Amino acid sequence: MVDIVEVSAVVAAAGVLVGVVYYILEIRHQGKMRHLDLFMRFYEIWGSESMNKAHRRFLDIKVEDYEGFVKKYGPPSSEKTEPSQIWTDIDRIGWFFNLMGFLEREKIVNIKLVDELLGYWVIKAWEDVCNPLVCGWRKQYNIPESFHWFEYLYNEMKKRKQQLSSKTA
Repeated sequence: MVDIVEVSAVVAAAGVLVGVVYYILEIRHQGKMRHLDLFMRFYEIWGSESMNKAHRRFLDIKVEDYEGFVKKYGPPSSEKTEPSQIWTDIDRIGWFFNLMGFLEREKIVNIKLVDELLGYWVIKAWEDVCNPLVCGWRKQYNIPESFHWFEYLYNEMKKRKQQLSSKTA
């Protein structure tokens, strides 16, 4: 026979268990919401007027090779002169994607969000402009880590595209 003390002990234990599970789920949810909020704040930067102007100029860039680009626009860094606007735009776009790559690698932003909102631009920016330029200035200035996280993000986006296309095939 079960008495009231045993029933109340089981009910109390169940209540504590339910509370703990709820708390754990709530903490996980709050973590996801903080990460989403952070990502959306950065996404607002991507849509800002200054970033849009830089991005429009960036889209017009044609890169055949690093040396030819430097002849046309000057070096990305010089003690004698300020870099041209195009180098500033490249830095602005590149540093934004570099940050996204770092945040994705640290699992602070979700790769799916980055892909859905920025994936195409990550791939296009890296392939059309940044890859040849970054490779050139990495050698010229001996900074092999330059835009490392941007390159990482590009590689992750390419992997994701391949995975998604193989699932639909």
